[in-house]
Amino acid sequence: MMAMMLDEVEPTDLDLIGKARNGDGEAFGRLVERHYDFIHRVAWRWSGRKADAEDIAQEVCVRLGRAISGYRGGGAFTTWLYTMTMNAARDMMRKTKRESAKGEAFGLHVVIESQGSDEPDDQAERLWAQVRKLPDKQRDAVLLVYGEGLSHSAAADAMGCAEATVSWHIHEAKKRLKVLMLSAGED
Repeated sequence: MMAMMLDEVEPTDLDLIGKARNGDGEAFGRLVERHYDFIHRVAWRWSGRKADAEDIAQEVCVRLGRAISGYRGGGAFTTWLYTMTMNAARDMMRKTKRESAKGEAFGLHVVIESQGSDEPDDQAERLWAQVRKLPDKQRDAVLLVYGEGLSHSAAADAMGCAEATVSWHIHEAKKRLKVLMLSAGED
């Protein structure tokens, strides 16, 4: 009877990570399944586009498979995932910029129509659209603190900086967002 009760206990992230490091594909699959919505949400807030968020989330899952053996458990697993997701999003943005620059250099002007409109249709979406225009560190701080509800301390861990630095980025972002929102309202 006791053995059956132990089998019913849901494994922790650390249990799954330990098994995944040793090549247990089922444990890795459960870990990804458990955190996929979180990864996708962070990616969507960072990119603002469903297709990009899906691409970023898939890339994070691939990277996670390669990097899981390097996770040492010094911090929260989700903090590690934040960092991995933001890095994948930044890499995608850089790749997109490079491809765009190449296209412009050759005089190519390609417009890709996506399903539906990416235009924000309410105040919150307009605000997040402006957040995505902020410099990297300001954008990351706002996304982690306001988008994900992290404390400044937890955001600092994810960003690899001091808590005071996160607070400063938030302060600067708020000033810049006021200007961006006013100019967006004039369009």
